[in-house]
Amino acid sequence: MSEVNHIFFDIGGVLGSNGWDREQRNRAVERFHLDADDFQWRHEDVIGEFEEGRITLDEYLDIAVFHTERDFSRSAFIRFMLDQSVPHPDAIAVARALAATGKYRMMTLNNESEELNNYRIREFGLTPIFEAFISSCWLNVRKPFRRFYNRALGIAQCEPSRSLFIDDRQQNLTPAKSMGMNVILYQSAPQLRADLEKFLQLQLSGA
Repeated sequence: MSEVNHIFFDIGGVLGSNGWDREQRNRAVERFHLDADDFQWRHEDVIGEFEEGRITLDEYLDIAVFHTERDFSRSAFIRFMLDQSVPHPDAIAVARALAATGKYRMMTLNNESEELNNYRIREFGLTPIFEAFISSCWLNVRKPFRRFYNRALGIAQCEPSRSLFIDDRQQNLTPAKSMGMNVILYQSAPQLRADLEKFLQLQLSGA
């Protein structure tokens, strides 16, 4: 087995809560009294373009929410969207401990709109840990399509066999593994720490 020199982390579901997934949208339906079915199909109609950086947050909201008169403001809805992002301190601590070893090039791989992505990187305090943020909004393609991983590996200039990808969804890990990347399915911070220590044959600080 080749020695790993690049480690890629998913953000939503690993380093923090999901940004704008079904759970967060259900909260928005309840909070703002939206028609659930109408909101869902409008969201599905444009989520690909939104996460792949082909439309802005305002354009997404024009279609999904503010296509009709509302009794709440756009700024209030955006604030609600941002407030759904909560960091996972224990998982971030694992990533920080890995970075502190100085042995690996640390990057993220995630599906996210540009506005939410920038907010979460900043609010989760990720810039001191990761040297690059490889996101669907800048690649114009999403996981789990193979083109996403090909572009990520090209940007990182990393051989698949020398990479390790951590994600909380098996559907995102399966194509990465088929391309030769090493993978870990995230379930909890303690499990991740243990799996990393076993796979990389090291002892992380704070264990």
